[in-house]
Amino acid sequence: MFKRKQYKEIIKRVSEPRRFIQVIAGPRQTGKTTLVQQALESVSIPFRYASADEPALKDNFWIEQQWEIARMRLKSGKIHTKYLLALDEIQKIPGWSETVKRLWDEDTLSETDIHVIILGSAPLLLQQGLTESLAGRFEIIPVSHWSFDEMRASFDLDIEQYIYFGGYPGSAALIHDQRRWSDYILNSLVETTLSRDILLMKRVDKPALLRQLFFLACSYSGQVLSYQKMVGQLQDAGNTTTLAHYLYLINAAGLIRGIEKYAGQKVRQRASSPKLQVLNTALMTAGSALSLEKAREYPEYWGRLVETTIGAHLANNIVGKNIGLFYWRERGKELDFILECNNELIAIEVKSTKKKSALPGMKAFSEKFKVKKNLLIGAQGIPLEEFLTISPDLLFTA
Repeated sequence: MFKRKQYKEIIKRVSEPRRFIQVIAGPRQTGKTTLVQQALESVSIPFRYASADEPALKDNFWIEQQWEIARMRLKSGKIHTKYLLALDEIQKIPGWSETVKRLWDEDTLSETDIHVIILGSAPLLLQQGLTESLAGRFEIIPVSHWSFDEMRASFDLDIEQYIYFGGYPGSAALIHDQRRWSDYILNSLVETTLSRDILLMKRVDKPALLRQLFFLACSYSGQVLSYQKMVGQLQDAGNTTTLAHYLYLINAAGLIRGIEKYAGQKVRQRASSPKLQVLNTALMTAGSALSLEKAREYPEYWGRLVETTIGAHLANNIVGKNIGLFYWRERGKELDFILECNNELIAIEVKSTKKKSALPGMKAFSEKFKVKKNLLIGAQGIPLEEFLTISPDLLFTA
């Protein structure tokens, strides 16, 4: 069975002396549960896995029950001196972090060697609980959308299939039935995230507006769209502050993010119009009327899909790393992506056709800012298939 790159890291951390709660956080349907269960089966430590995602209502007493079972089994064991407890979707229990803190601190005081793994599909909600109650007691292992390498290794997707169908492992078996595949993405994944996960995070006064914004952002992925223009295209949009907040929630659920403009000044970056970027191209294509074959016939649309694929690859693989992702536009010249790490810049331009063309945006950006590397992806540059196998942090060291 295929094992993701975080598999060895999870095994390493839970096998070490008890120091931190291990938090596995990432978007829905990215294989977090399977990943942890694979790791649990591979370590020589007894364990208990329990999920708060079951239909019955869960409360903090449920957490205490699971913890007490782990304590009881550890004390009754004659061979093992430590025990593993994995709690899935724990962010769905109100006040979960205070209960976990109390139980963890009790075990610390009594030197009870229970190793704890927490999983969650709402990274923002998890983060809030961690920083509010569990400061200094946790480490995060981020799990992002599946890469091209992972989808190719597990499901034999070629590069065009990955560009169109994206990186949701649960949908791979359905790609030869367009209707079933689209229904799975939109109903089982998108709707569940919008109607359950996001509404758990923060108060949303206009759920209909949240959905409108999501689908608008999907249709404009790869393009710069000001909040004022968003207001003009949405019903009952309210003000730009509301839209910025809702886009933040959608980003926190691991669906879409807004990429800021690079200006060399943080204040100007935050004030810029965002470049919309879906984090999985399936979100962009599932709601369209175009099949893979038809999408290939429209160069402009296919070009946006290719650029979005590169953007998603960059955005997903810098999570948890000290790397910033930006775009740049000035006086009619534009650069697709900029990576920034330790004051070093990498300029990236994406071309989906083999036709030779000038790169005025890259040239203008390099003249204005000191650039470590200029990279052309596709066309006459690095092949798309090759670039999607490279981790962004390695671009700064190679």
